[in-house]
Amino acid sequence: MNDAGGMRASDAEREAAVERLRQASVEGRLTLAELTERTEAAYLARTHTELAQLTADLPGAPGVPAPPPPPYAAPARAGGARRWFVAIMSENKRRGKWRVDQEIGAVAVMGEVTLDLREAEVRSNQIDVVATAVMGSVKIIVPDGVDVDLEGVAIMGEKKANVIEAPPGQNVPVVRVRAYVLMGEIKVVGDSRSRPIRRALNEWSEWWLERRAEVRGDVRDALRDVRDQRHELHRSIHETMREQRREQQEMRREYRREAQRARREARREWRDGA
Repeated sequence: MNDAGGMRASDAEREAAVERLRQASVEGRLTLAELTERTEAAYLARTHTELAQLTADLPGAPGVPAPPPPPYAAPARAGGARRWFVAIMSENKRRGKWRVDQEIGAVAVMGEVTLDLREAEVRSNQIDVVATAVMGSVKIIVPDGVDVDLEGVAIMGEKKANVIEAPPGQNVPVVRVRAYVLMGEIKVVGDSRSRPIRRALNEWSEWWLERRAEVRGDVRDALRDVRDQRHELHRSIHETMREQRREQQEMRREYRREAQRARREARREWRDGA
């Protein structure tokens, strides 16, 4: 008889594991990077055993005591209080462990603001950031695998996101950034383009990293194929345009030769007639 732990996991079981991970994040048990990694691993898990490994250290797992009653939480201030990070001709950097339970505001005026969300404890599945850069820069670092929604206005400046996002349809954390740029820069970057942070190795880390590499390798291969096709198309277009220019040049040269022959013939006839 087959081991129950080796039974294939269903999509519904993966979604249930993801919801359990989200709840653990709300309770402050997982950072954004941990939540993103375990969520990605849950969608890549193939068996019940692999899914169980992702929640083995969370309440409800065998051998893990039930959590105590939650402490009293003061009601949120009216008006949607926002936590501000401001740099005016200076630097303001927030890294390491910190708690995100409200909207974030970042303002850089001839200065630099850096917000590293990877080790932050998040209390919802969405982080909202309002960022303003006036002749300054705002840099937001997130784990690869989150969804990034970047919108706003850039005037004589730049706003960009450079993050490896999760495949469509996965219930992953969302980082929503409203960016307003005047002669500055606002960028959202992922793990692969920033200084790495220390991560714990778990019993599921090996198979997760192997499957992640397979998936991203497939994506890179597909992108490479698209780039090759685009390059071939551009090369074909340039070759066609060069051929057309050569034909046009040859037609102009032939026209000039015909015109010269016609003029010589006309002069010859005029001399014979004279």
